[in-house]
Amino acid sequence: MSNNSIREASHAGSWYESDGNYLDQQLATWLQEANNSTNGQLKARAIIAPHAGYSYSGPTAAYAYKYIDPTDIDRVFLLGPSHHYSLTTCALTNHTLYQTPLYNIQIDTQISSELHKTGLFSLMNKQQDSDEHSLEMHLPYIAKIFEKKRKDFKLIPILVGSLDSSKLEKYGQLLAPYLCNPRNLFVISSDFCHWGRRFSYNPHDPADGEIWQFIEKLDHKGMELIEKMSLPDFHNYLRSTDNTICGRYPISLLLATIDQAKKVIPSNQLPKFHMQFVKYAQSSQVKKSNDSSVSYASAVLTVVG
Repeated sequence: MSNNSIREASHAGSWYESDGNYLDQQLATWLQEANNSTNGQLKARAIIAPHAGYSYSGPTAAYAYKYIDPTDIDRVFLLGPSHHYSLTTCALTNHTLYQTPLYNIQIDTQISSELHKTGLFSLMNKQQDSDEHSLEMHLPYIAKIFEKKRKDFKLIPILVGSLDSSKLEKYGQLLAPYLCNPRNLFVISSDFCHWGRRFSYNPHDPADGEIWQFIEKLDHKGMELIEKMSLPDFHNYLRSTDNTICGRYPISLLLATIDQAKKVIPSNQLPKFHMQFVKYAQSSQVKKSNDSSVSYASAVLTVVG
């Protein structure tokens, strides 16, 4: 790992506010709105949340982040898909700090180094790290939630490539002990359906109503299978619908990790997980075939009992 090397906030000022005070206020407002509109005392062990520009997906992400209690969390594992280069494994950062307009987040170089030694991970080069928004878009929210203990938690960013079933199993086995440890939090970065000609994806069944209603129904089918934590069913769904869920691999890795935990964690130490989607939104309600939209969904994985 490079010494004191900082990954700059390359999307600040375009995808989200670069002014720290303004950004802090914006995040606080969205979190407050999410708090006001939902009840419940869920305590997240993992969340799924979107990674688009904040004007589109920022409010939806708040519904997942509001369930994080940072008090006893030492580490955040952040898993996002690779948008800019072909990757068939998982990749780690070579930096020691990730910059945000709020403050710089420390990378857990010890855990990253241990993961790298397994031989299963590559390292992102500087350009690959800087280009990837799926990780960066979660950093301001993580910084906001952990602001009172900014020196007492560390981040492990993991870029998740196109993993086949055997790789999902291997990475799942490796990550299962971390997911089962209550001092760790997992953040899974994913948008849902990208619909429109510009995404080369525009199915529609008029029986489901307007195009946006078809998209909503399509997304909710996938969300139900994720809630059931059924990796084979989720994979069958992706194959049969081709739904353009860009974080399909990080989501699949979370499900694989839950599966593998049953094999590698003693039964008396195995948490009972529960997955629940708490918010769904679309960037616009598509009514015409030449329109487009991206869907956003937030989910919370909790330990019950």
